[in-house]
Amino acid sequence: MAITTRKATKKDLQAILDLVIGLAIYEKMPESVTASIDDYTKAFEDGLISSHVAEDDGEIVGMALYYDTFSTWKGKMLYLEDFYVQEGYRSKGVGQLLFDQYIAEAKIRNCNMVKWEVIDWNIKAVKFYERNGAIVEKCWWDCKIIF
Repeated sequence: MAITTRKATKKDLQAILDLVIGLAIYEKMPESVTASIDDYTKAFEDGLISSHVAEDDGEIVGMALYYDTFSTWKGKMLYLEDFYVQEGYRSKGVGQLLFDQYIAEAKIRNCNMVKWEVIDWNIKAVKFYERNGAIVEKCWWDCKIIF
């Protein structure tokens, strides 16, 4: 296995959307993905989202999708919206490569913080993040309104 990582391009967006759908299936919420490839394309072209992908022999097997945002407490931050590696590539360092690229990107962008969510029952992911120095807060609840 010769895994490489790189910044995503517009031509990678369908593969990224497919991985997002894979993540939703893994998290037992496949019906929650309603964004289309057109939504992804517009967001990418407008600079709203960025991504790094992991490839094995030209096939995209993982991705980290993120965007700039602002913390009123800490300042500029990079938010990791989705982070997913195909099942056959887990526990082989692919996630670490992508996570390292995400952290490096945050530093390039002069961010003061990175932030993301992890589903509470995904203990492997929680342990991965803790090994990488993350503070896993359990006191904040997510709120949203879907239109």
